[in-house]
Amino acid sequence: MTLPDLSHLAAPGTEIALRVTPRGGREALDWADGTLRARVTAPPEDGKANKAVQRLLARALGLAPSRLTLIRGATARDKVFRVD
Repeated sequence: MTLPDLSHLAAPGTEIALRVTPRGGREALDWADGTLRARVTAPPEDGKANKAVQRLLARALGLAPSRLTLIRGATARDKVFRVD
């Protein structure tokens, strides 16, 4: 799996908005129509998809997953993570 290099967004305080597709068949992170989109294989139950997106985004940013906080969209497809 190849991920885009998002290391330029890894500054503390940066908010990253993205659209999530759970049960996406494969794990992927890409840009489409100017929007960052994430596909994860995890189901959208008990926060499993949110954790999978957090890990995927952290990998693309070159950060530990614990440095990302979900600040909006816990139960929605559109999410916003903040770099801590």
